[in-house]
Amino acid sequence: MEKTAERETVRSSQRTRLMVMAAVFAALACVATMVIKVPSPTGGYMNLGDTVVLLGGYLLGPAWGALAGSIGPALADVLLGSAIYAPATLVIKAVMAVLAAACWQAFGRGRGPLGLAACGVVGELPMVLGYWLYDGMLMGSLTGAAAGIPSNLVQAAFGIAASTLLAAALGRSAYVRREFPRL
Repeated sequence: MEKTAERETVRSSQRTRLMVMAAVFAALACVATMVIKVPSPTGGYMNLGDTVVLLGGYLLGPAWGALAGSIGPALADVLLGSAIYAPATLVIKAVMAVLAAACWQAFGRGRGPLGLAACGVVGELPMVLGYWLYDGMLMGSLTGAAAGIPSNLVQAAFGIAASTLLAAALGRSAYVRREFPRL
């Protein structure tokens, strides 16, 4: 009976830790999306949010990474006056984190920075495709919405590069390896 209670306490503690870390990553993703904004020619902006979305997926896993990676950037959309994008961002960034994290867990571990970069590409594809389709729906033209693809590709490339470098650096830390065994 004692061992069962002890195991439940450990599980509850791990769940609480993941919940807190997801909240921290959501806040980081929101700030990273809001603070450094590079205007794109199509009226949107490029930002550092994808870096945190991918990193959160790698460190927290698919479920918690999706929560953190979607809530933060969607909140940033609302706070920046682009609330019309918040529903799309919520879904797109969640899918990004799930795919990148699942890819990392299934194929990337032990492959170092190349594995991280490859999983980042898998995670970023729905971002480029998702915003193109969403913009197409808003504009009534997929052809017109295609103008946003180049800036989304640049944002994706930066998110992949930055998250790969950060994850590789963090993976060298004994603390991170102990606390985030997914990395």
